[in-house]
Amino acid sequence: MSTTAPFETLTEEYDGWYEANAGAYRSEQAALERALPETFDHAAEIGVGTGRFAAPLSIPVGVDPAKTPLEFARDRGIESVRGVAEQLPIADDTLEVALVVATLCFVDDVDATLSEARRALADDGVCVIGTLDCSSPIGQVYEEHKDENPFYADAEFLAASEVCDALKAAGFELEGRWQTVFEEPATLEAPSLEDADVREGHGEGLFAVIKARPTP
Repeated sequence: MSTTAPFETLTEEYDGWYEANAGAYRSEQAALERALPETFDHAAEIGVGTGRFAAPLSIPVGVDPAKTPLEFARDRGIESVRGVAEQLPIADDTLEVALVVATLCFVDDVDATLSEARRALADDGVCVIGTLDCSSPIGQVYEEHKDENPFYADAEFLAASEVCDALKAAGFELEGRWQTVFEEPATLEAPSLEDADVREGHGEGLFAVIKARPTP
């Protein structure tokens, strides 16, 4: 992974975004829950950051190259492992779930990242991607103004359709797509997880979720 410097030096600011934008955060969590299996034991989040998604979604292990965010994740009960997405410190065929949230825009190599997720997953495992969809109306605004944000200045935002194509190329078949955050994140009121506005498909919501399984 690249572009870790802001996450090392501005960790509290990054982590605080989820409190300041609780409506978007809860909506994103609700969309991810649609894609996750009801039960699992062996799961990891690739690009876990401060553990804001891994903890409430019961993902026990998190991998990230940035040291300081991992300390936050560890405080949230996540087994935190320092490593990069393109060379995961995870054995072959061991994961039931590989979760990748708001990470693909920061990695050095998207194809290698997804290939590593495929390698680490068991044949009946599931890969769940959460991504900021630059083809959505709000995503286009993010793209236009990313240089003004210390976390996104060096990000390479992807369209959800590009992520779907990359998953297929890495040996996955798509199983479901969801989207949420249809307004500016700061304007959203915090819903209950059950009442969050989560719709199927992608292209309208800023936050897109894609569920995929290894191709037999």
